[in-house]
Amino acid sequence: MEQGEQVIVAGFPLALDRRYQAETHMWVLPTDPGRARIGMDPLGIETSGTLAQLSFVPVGTQLTAGRPFGQLEAAKFVGPLVSPVSGTVLAVNDAAAIDAGLTERDPYGAGWLIEASLSDAAGDLSRLLADAAEITAWFAAKIADYRRMGVIAQ
Repeated sequence: MEQGEQVIVAGFPLALDRRYQAETHMWVLPTDPGRARIGMDPLGIETSGTLAQLSFVPVGTQLTAGRPFGQLEAAKFVGPLVSPVSGTVLAVNDAAAIDAGLTERDPYGAGWLIEASLSDAAGDLSRLLADAAEITAWFAAKIADYRRMGVIAQ
């Protein structure tokens, strides 16, 4: 899958061809009508610390927006990967499950997490950040907040 435009915001790459759930740092990239790829943005990864392990629910599992679709174990955080959309898991990234570092190295490409069919594509996608200017402003503000709080290095 080809990657779209990326910009660098305060040292972090940000892909502008997808939508974001601000609270969880999950991105959603619609790939076909009613289908999307889901991953974690570099800032969410950075604030979790070095990724040790990723695990995902099995293909065929029903997703509910706001509910876990997997688990992340990292240096600074152990907890759920929370779905930004509702639907059904169509594929999981076995390569990321085997090598969690892949998600750190290529979060917008080979490090994706799951693919899903969307049960309410219009509704779910409308609740995500979509406008490039809005996404960039949110991302820059989060970096500034995290740096001010000492969560990430200056």
